Amino acid sequence: MAGPASELLARARGVRVICLGDVMLDRYVYGAATRISPEAPVPVVHVRRQVLVLGGAGNVANNLEALGLCPTLLSVVGDDANAGILENLLANDRKAAGFFILRDPSRPTTVKTRVIAGIQQVVRFDEEDTFPLSDAMNSRLAERFGKLLAGADGVAISDYAKGVVNPALVREAIRMSAAAGVPVAVDPKGRDYGKYAGADLVKPNRKELAEAAGMDIPDETAAAEAGRALMARHDIKNLLVTLSEKGMLLLRRDGAGRESFFLPSRAREVFDVTGAGDTVLAAMLAALSTGDRLETGVRLASLAAGLVVGKIGAASATVEEVEKAEDEAE
Repeated sequence: MAGPASELLARARGVRVICLGDVMLDRYVYGAATRISPEAPVPVVHVRRQVLVLGGAGNVANNLEALGLCPTLLSVVGDDANAGILENLLANDRKAAGFFILRDPSRPTTVKTRVIAGIQQVVRFDEEDTFPLSDAMNSRLAERFGKLLAGADGVAISDYAKGVVNPALVREAIRMSAAAGVPVAVDPKGRDYGKYAGADLVKPNRKELAEAAGMDIPDETAAAEAGRALMARHDIKNLLVTLSEKGMLLLRRDGAGRESFFLPSRAREVFDVTGAGDTVLAAMLAALSTGDRLETGVRLASLAAGLVVGKIGAASATVEEVEKAEDEAE
């Protein structure tokens, strides 16, 4: 008999959603480190292979598609060689989904390069500019966003603070979504949660919540206190706080008051947490876009993220992997 997470995935299959956010190119350089450099106390990595994959909002779109939904990715890249690589990845990797990517000659395409020796990441270097989009770029993205809303059941906003999810654009996207009756889930960044006002769900991790609330988050009680304050201040309907190895805390608000749901993490072997937040956002949007209980979304998110942290790099969990993990957990 299928569990609740598997039943949610069955209902979410083929559901059309929009993924708006900062897309980037993730470059993984794999090799072996067997000696220390004579020039500095750093390992010398003998490079064996390189892999290029979609990162940021691109990884959210990949996770949505892996869970059976049909996302359309909206973003902005530079007008450079890396933009061409990213667009080729989109054209080759997207199966059921689409994308609308604008080129902006005033900014570079964001690239994160990670050097991995064995299974250990030894260094990361970033190529990026983080200034907000121009008014013209915002208008073009908002126009396309509005056209897609008519056929969408949910919206994921992936904020990596690279300039695409700027206050003007995200506020307009949330406003249009609310007017169309389409739920919005946000993966936030930075201290200003005012730009997410009206969102149906915002998903900070412990560090992000502490930064936004201006307080330490040592435990679940502190997370609940800080989260509820942010929800009240910025008209956020639901907040999901990911607490690393401790689990996930869902805070809900309705006309009758507030309620919470805490799901502890199961013990798991962790190789790389890269992109786990993208997986959680995708799982929660699956629940929102189907009208399912958010508690079921949290269970799905826990199962899917548990699979992703056992993989190297920005990864996703498939429907089949989640179904098997749920069967084994029962």
